[in-house]
Amino acid sequence: MAMRLLSQVKGALARINPEEIRNRAERQLRILLQAQASAGYAEMEDFLAPADLSREKRMEVARTLVRDCDRQASGRFTLVFAERGTALPADWEEGKDAFVFDAAHPERLVRRVLEGREDLDLALARLFPPFRRAVVKETVHKIAGENALFSIMTALPNVIPSLAELPWIAGEFASDTAVLTANQIRMAFLLAAASDRPVGFREQRSEIGSIIAGAWGWRAGARQLVSKVPFGGGIIPKAAIAYAGTYVVGLSLERLYRVGYGLTRDERHEAYEAAFERGREVAAGLLDRVRKR
Repeated sequence: MAMRLLSQVKGALARINPEEIRNRAERQLRILLQAQASAGYAEMEDFLAPADLSREKRMEVARTLVRDCDRQASGRFTLVFAERGTALPADWEEGKDAFVFDAAHPERLVRRVLEGREDLDLALARLFPPFRRAVVKETVHKIAGENALFSIMTALPNVIPSLAELPWIAGEFASDTAVLTANQIRMAFLLAAASDRPVGFREQRSEIGSIIAGAWGWRAGARQLVSKVPFGGGIIPKAAIAYAGTYVVGLSLERLYRVGYGLTRDERHEAYEAAFERGREVAAGLLDRVRKR
């Protein structure tokens, strides 16, 4: 049985390319900072590069951020971050490649940039801690939601998961467990990339092994529920298990990449209970959406 699951997970991973994720994270950025005075530049730099950054990372950030008053403020830039009250440079569009920094609400810059330039999420997260926190949080929630949606779609009679809605699944999947586990492994790649950690099957073999081993636990719980109930009586709990199991894996990986160790058993149990309740709410909303298609 274990070998069969491993084989199915391998098949489900066929559509996931860690090299592509790594390349997204390592994309070279050049960001122009625009401010009225040196204090404005310093506020942006201190927000993007806190004092606890390593010397190596600080040097990389220094090569990425360019003040518009510096001599090297020429050539091509990926983005412009402009202090509130300054005029944006010509030919730059606010919300697309130029964004306003408000020192009173610096976190708004992160939200607006990620909304406008989702393609740069991993590259920004790898360099800048404020972006990392936001990207990691969103990734965990998104992947947990995808797994809840997959559980719902495979539990409803006559509903076949669509690649348009779930582009990460294998074309022909063998089991729910294999697909959900593979998506958790994809999450591990994304979180490592956002956290400036090595990405890949070999590089993350320990995390991948833990994810596969943990799949048996939530699989056993899910099997106790009825998969196909006419009015969805067992669908929401099944999806909530998928959500909670994935969410807790994400929380543990986040801590691992941030401080070097994951959640304890007691912490996982506590986090799972909270995530399961949240998962029920998410699943109810997703089930309603699916039925209205």
